[in-house]
Amino acid sequence: MQRIAESELIINNRGAVYHLDLRPEELGTTVLTVGDPDRVSEVSKYFDIIEHKSKHREFITHTGFIGRKRISVVSTGIGPDNIDIVLNELDALVNIDFETRTIKNTLTTLQIIRLGTSGSLQATIPVDSFVASTHGLGIDNLLHFYKHENNGEEAQILKAFEDQITLNKSFSGPYITGASVKLLKHFVTGYHQGITVTCPGFYGPQGRVLRLPLMHTELIDQLTTFNYGPHKITNFEMETSAIYGLGKLQGHQCLSLSAIVANRVSQTFSKDGNAAVENLIKQSLEIISTI
Repeated sequence: MQRIAESELIINNRGAVYHLDLRPEELGTTVLTVGDPDRVSEVSKYFDIIEHKSKHREFITHTGFIGRKRISVVSTGIGPDNIDIVLNELDALVNIDFETRTIKNTLTTLQIIRLGTSGSLQATIPVDSFVASTHGLGIDNLLHFYKHENNGEEAQILKAFEDQITLNKSFSGPYITGASVKLLKHFVTGYHQGITVTCPGFYGPQGRVLRLPLMHTELIDQLTTFNYGPHKITNFEMETSAIYGLGKLQGHQCLSLSAIVANRVSQTFSKDGNAAVENLIKQSLEIISTI
């Protein structure tokens, strides 16, 4: 089997993958991702035991147990580019032999669940509510650097999106990936479900106007009114499509859970976004610890 060169997979002096600074034995097979490094401790405070902590740049990891379930919570930072680093290094930790630098014969499937914040694109999904993403639809360009194919449903939704949303021709083409059905089925009661659009930025890419004029002034209205059969776009943020796309290609089970802190239709913002995130963490951990 072909050896992976030192320049392609960087392993530091303590035998840990470079950006996350994690050794294989320091990672649980259930991984919770959070954008904000400070949110790691807000999750791990609910662990019964914390057995490992590490920090490198914006990447903080705590690994421990809730009951018998071993869980790692990892901060990713914001955006699809950071997700490219995190997802590839998480996969390397479980599916590449660091001694031989070769892909293992038996591959491990991770449960990767994002706990994040998001903006609602539907008036019926108010601030402080939760969304479980059925699909991640990217208007960034990350997945176009990898060979990927859509299943029939994904291809149909993507075509409907391209027909209904008039993105400027200078944009890269959108892409879509579904959530893990095995995980999604556990997050029905107390969670809205729908398509989450992932943007490559917070201001212009999400239709916010400060001083700079926008290329696509109708983006919010078009995303809000999109429909294909039972599918609607519920919210948008900056990581979900990258997690779903890379995770599916790598064979992992992925799900994105979001606390809604802004509603772009009603132009409202949560009066206590931290409390909304705290409620999302508590409610979701109760479920995650049992699956």
